[in-house]
Amino acid sequence: MLYRNKAKNIKACAQMLLAKYQGEVPRDKALLVELPGVGRKTANVVAGEAFGIPAIAVDTHVERVTKRLNIVPADASVTKVEEILMKKIEASKWVQSHHTLIFFGRYHCTARSPKCDQCPVLTYCKEGKARLNLH
Repeated sequence: MLYRNKAKNIKACAQMLLAKYQGEVPRDKALLVELPGVGRKTANVVAGEAFGIPAIAVDTHVERVTKRLNIVPADASVTKVEEILMKKIEASKWVQSHHTLIFFGRYHCTARSPKCDQCPVLTYCKEGKARLNLH
């Protein structure tokens, strides 16, 4: 069950933070991903939000939007999406871009019922044009 794993990871993470880092969250992303339950996405969120370190966290919304808009190849891995976005967007805008893509994907370019007829970037979206039969 997911909640049991999360609880175990939270407890183990807290214990490791106390034992290894004297209760301080490390700023280094390489150290963050060593914490139980912390992956690349979480490390990037912590770096950007808690420490103001430029980072792009790629979640399902960021991945979906960037693939639909052909910003990244359709077969790009999450890591590849992150790499491409980091090259295309200046570092000072990574955190804000991450938020913008998440909100656009969450409320507009949704997985099941995207609002293609209202999309401000439909011109760039092959999938949206196909959904609306605008070839």
